[in-house]
Amino acid sequence: MQLIHTVSELRARLSNEKSIAFVPTMGNLHEGHIELVRMARERSSCVVVSIFVNPIQFGPNEDFDKYPRTLEADCARLQGMADVVFAPSVDEMYPEQQTLFVEPPPIANELCGAFRPGHFRGVATVVLKLFNLVQPQIAIFGKKDYQQLAIIRQMVIQFNLPIEIVGAETSRAADGLALSSRNQYLSAEERTEAAMMSRTLQVAGKTLASGRSDYAAVEQEAAGVLAKRGWQVEYVAVRNQAGLGIPAAGCRKLVVLAAARLGKTRLIDNLEVCL
Repeated sequence: MQLIHTVSELRARLSNEKSIAFVPTMGNLHEGHIELVRMARERSSCVVVSIFVNPIQFGPNEDFDKYPRTLEADCARLQGMADVVFAPSVDEMYPEQQTLFVEPPPIANELCGAFRPGHFRGVATVVLKLFNLVQPQIAIFGKKDYQQLAIIRQMVIQFNLPIEIVGAETSRAADGLALSSRNQYLSAEERTEAAMMSRTLQVAGKTLASGRSDYAAVEQEAAGVLAKRGWQVEYVAVRNQAGLGIPAAGCRKLVVLAAARLGKTRLIDNLEVCL
């Protein structure tokens, strides 16, 4: 495995590779990330993992400065799995002030985007830059960040990028909590409570599978369950899987998405429902 910090070295290393699978991350790797790398390993002869905490996707009051940076431990976990780890500095990724951005579709201003203005513009911009640098044939993203995955898929389609986007199922702890680097912010008591998000989504999913189509009521019921337990609920939303729009009558591929704060920690999760 080769650890690379500069764009020039990365391009030189990958110049003769014919098949590249790419896993973009912000580091602080957990088992969910490792599963993405395993999937990449199955699909390509060369696996590239990027580790970059991207400043332009964080808001002014978010956790950019305290986001855990664990490069040495991350590289140890990737030994024997990745061929290249690209860990650039901020100055390497943004050699001058970024004034050109990818403008994502309107859905970027809903759901998580309503609470994190500009977040998906920053995500789409850095992912496009990374795609340009790595030039993979395949890129793998986790479904936990469902809205992000939908926006990246649209970017690839609309910019005619020759990249297959693979969505990986969410990796979970034994109690159902979606794995996330931010889970380590939780206190012991909060960590126990955190599993309620996935359980609440499971109940909502069963409700939809039973035939109920009063989506707003299902959303309110799920949000109410969390709120009564002390969560600060940002949203619970039932959307169609394809574009995350409001489901039309008869839509059979739904997803229930949620974001809420438990103490100071913001958690997200989702559940696909196929009727």
